[in-house]
Amino acid sequence: MGMSVSSRRAGRRSRRAPMSEINVTPFVDVMLVLLIIFMVTAPLLAVGVPIELPDSRANPVDQTPDQITISVDAEGVIYIDDAAVPVGGFPDAVGQLGCGGAQQPVIVFRGDRSVDYGRTMAVLGELNRAGCNSISLVTSGSVNEP
Repeated sequence: MGMSVSSRRAGRRSRRAPMSEINVTPFVDVMLVLLIIFMVTAPLLAVGVPIELPDSRANPVDQTPDQITISVDAEGVIYIDDAAVPVGGFPDAVGQLGCGGAQQPVIVFRGDRSVDYGRTMAVLGELNRAGCNSISLVTSGSVNEP
């Protein structure tokens, strides 16, 4: 008899009150995964021109959002950011960068290791002629021998 009374009470109490708390753990997990994905992919989106950079023992340079990247690929084609510059149009394109003013943009130069030294110096000389004096050279890493 005691059993039947307790089973009836259990049947009456089976209705639960609605839960008023939100479980945020799955939301936090998803946000952390998205944060990691963005942290990994953000450096890969910096420049889209594939270049085989030379090695160097220099210290890394901080990236700033107002920098202009100039790249020379293995065939000698010049790119300003991701846009290819037509043959013979580099002096005009450099003139539009605004290097002659009081606030100069930071120029980041990326040259493929197989590019002729004369081609590299021609690009750097044209940048210097246009008044771009803040130029950083990008390399791929460090080598042990000087």
